[in-house]
Amino acid sequence: MRLDRRGWALAAGVAAVAAVAGAGWSLWRQRSVGADAASPNAADADALWSLSFDAPGGGRLAMATLRGQPLLLNFWATWCPPCLREMPTLDRFQRDFATNGWRVLGLAADQPEPVRAYLAHTPVSYRIGLAGLDGIELARRLGNSGGGLPFTAVFGRDGLLRQRHSGEVSRALLEAWAKGIG
Repeated sequence: MRLDRRGWALAAGVAAVAAVAGAGWSLWRQRSVGADAASPNAADADALWSLSFDAPGGGRLAMATLRGQPLLLNFWATWCPPCLREMPTLDRFQRDFATNGWRVLGLAADQPEPVRAYLAHTPVSYRIGLAGLDGIELARRLGNSGGGLPFTAVFGRDGLLRQRHSGEVSRALLEAWAKGIG
């Protein structure tokens, strides 16, 4: 069968609709797996525990020292307004749930000097690590496919990734995680 101009146009239209439908399906699947689902790549989450980061005040922060307790890992930057807005909520969560074993760690996907300057004016009670731009890649490996900030990953006492969330967290979400994982 030979296609005329109208047939080619129809075939091209069907192909375009199929491509858009496929892209939409893929996006829907990524979101339905969800920002709050367990990570499909346990190897990336497991590799996290072998990493270490510079601390803003000096010294190194070894992730292995945080294994064995529930951990809320928050990726942030000084140039990210939602990141800065949620920091008091994370700080309050750390103070309120530390007696239950919870730890909060903020990994700054930023340059060291802006982080140090910010923390000098707005200190937090939880630990901060300097991840630099490598922090964005680490967040992607933990399930932040969009690479946006803030991004939060929650690990159980067993070191496994239990929850993840893109965007600003609320106190209610943090408390729900603490009840479900603690």
